[in-house]
Amino acid sequence: MKTFNKTFTQQEPIPEAAIARAVEVMRGGRLHRYNTLEGEVSETAQLESEFAAYIGAPYALACASGGYALHIALRSAGLTPGGPVLCNSFTLSPVPGAIHNAGGRPVLVEIGEDLKIDVDDLGRKAAESGARFLLLSHMRGHIADMDAVLEVCRIHGLILIEDCAHTLGARWKGGMSGTFGTVACFSSQTYKHMNSGEGGFLTTTSPEIMARAVIHSGSYMLYGRHLAVPDEAVFQEVRLVTPNLSGRMDNLRAAILREQLRLLDDRCRQWNLLYGCLEVELRKAPGLHMPIRPQHEQFVGSSIQFSLPGFGEDDMHRFIERCGKRGVEVKWFGEAEPRGFTSRYDSWRYIDGLVELPKTRKILSTLCDMRVPLTFNETDCALIGEIIGECVQAILKTGQIPVSVKNGGRS
Repeated sequence: MKTFNKTFTQQEPIPEAAIARAVEVMRGGRLHRYNTLEGEVSETAQLESEFAAYIGAPYALACASGGYALHIALRSAGLTPGGPVLCNSFTLSPVPGAIHNAGGRPVLVEIGEDLKIDVDDLGRKAAESGARFLLLSHMRGHIADMDAVLEVCRIHGLILIEDCAHTLGARWKGGMSGTFGTVACFSSQTYKHMNSGEGGFLTTTSPEIMARAVIHSGSYMLYGRHLAVPDEAVFQEVRLVTPNLSGRMDNLRAAILREQLRLLDDRCRQWNLLYGCLEVELRKAPGLHMPIRPQHEQFVGSSIQFSLPGFGEDDMHRFIERCGKRGVEVKWFGEAEPRGFTSRYDSWRYIDGLVELPKTRKILSTLCDMRVPLTFNETDCALIGEIIGECVQAILKTGQIPVSVKNGGRS
């Protein structure tokens, strides 16, 4: 019986040029982004300028984390205490957490079989809640039909904030992820597309929102040392009425990220190559369903998702256990108890007015998730796909799975 013996949590090394620059920053001792010499531009300011250019946004702010970026995006866009914020129910816990941290109330929206926000339910919830904001999570790299989402936003007057933690470098109809809404937030946490351990970015087209975000981040009135920010005049009133919520990125993390940004497109292509190898193997397995990726979605395959229709809770536990014994680390989003990075919406019990979402619950009940590290190669991915297929078949042979599922799970 074949097994896989590489770890799913091993990251590729930080590029040597980034390590050298980080060492240079440490030797200089000026890690704080505003600790600069006369006429010097900090690593963080340079990174912000380069990141803004990559995304195609006029303004960018480097933050301590992606969750912090979401938090101040909401505050800077005008969320008031207790205000409802629409967000998709399939996301990671920092998203509703950021809404709560900003003083808002998450209003969870159903998802569809494609794992993206249900646009019809979005329209209903927008009308019922009176929400002014949609925090749209491009969860696990699945970009919704942005034309349809933007139309709902137009009809209901919603301010769109994109959570692009899993879509840095991805596109919809050629448009860069993060350029459809008023604000976008990104992450550079270890398991994202760039790795600084922890970190994030906020981009926006609004000078007023950007000015407030910079002050929120803790500029100590040193916003003039940024590059990708609006003119001084925009800050004049904002600086006096916006609280300092200190969450800046430092120069050490910025130095680590600048070289990675230059390599990002190459890495995205490599992720998609590995994703393709996995997809070929997984689609061979009867009883396993993979979501269809629409032609307009230019995704980054840094993770892969599939579902096992007809599997019950015991079947899912046995499947996950079988994969684990053969060295393949599969996560299950439908598990009742939060585990690791996965959690189901009903575990966020701090949400006021938390409602049952039958469509989402059914989809998550058999939804599996797996990271695709760049430390793997094509042979690794073919083996992983083969092992998963064999584990599915083992459960189908021993479990009480309907024959129709066994024979018709392919899509």
